[in-house]
Amino acid sequence: MPIDLRPLSELPLLDTQLAARLAQVDFPTLGHYLEEGFCDTGLRRVAGAGRLIGRAVTVRITPTDSTLLHHTAGLVGPGDVVVVDCGGDRRHAPLGEVVVNALAARGAAGAVVDGVCTDIDALRELGLPIYAYGTSLLTTKLHGIPDGSLNAPISCGGVPVGPGDLVLGDANGLLIAPAARIAAVLDEALLDDEEEPALVADLYTGQPLGELTGASATVAKLLAASATS
Repeated sequence: MPIDLRPLSELPLLDTQLAARLAQVDFPTLGHYLEEGFCDTGLRRVAGAGRLIGRAVTVRITPTDSTLLHHTAGLVGPGDVVVVDCGGDRRHAPLGEVVVNALAARGAAGAVVDGVCTDIDALRELGLPIYAYGTSLLTTKLHGIPDGSLNAPISCGGVPVGPGDLVLGDANGLLIAPAARIAAVLDEALLDDEEEPALVADLYTGQPLGELTGASATVAKLLAASATS
């Protein structure tokens, strides 16, 4: 497959107003309204803290060659999250101390690798949010293999990732989806978060959760329907 390089200037800019609103929502609340876009639960935050909100810069590399990733590290800017498709390889680590420092120097928000990373102690000291399946001593090399892509659709964590998609991450996991899809449910999610403290307070007054959420009424209807069928 030939190399496919598309300029980052084609990416939509990160919507700063949307990003500010997303900073107010509990990311798992989005899981009440969305089904797609949630990465494999094995893809975890291995370095950094807090919450990750950024624009996906997509990179596909071959299992052993990180030449294209090194090139990309010099192109990203503030708010970008480099998302790396390793072609299914989880032995060779393309992300390590030098690459992640290169991203940090450019103001990138973080990185996600559909594989493994290395230099984990240095990455944790640096503090940039990094998501990976684990760590490895075996690293990629700069072979210059004419294969891979930049700023093209890839796969990461079992979900399709398009250039410019929103990347949301915290200690629970990752959500990567088009900004419009996330924005469409954000109002409902924020409202849920506003109402949750009162719901939790009601639990400590002795009110059953099922009655507060309506689940118990639904169960009663299901039982009634089952009894008449």
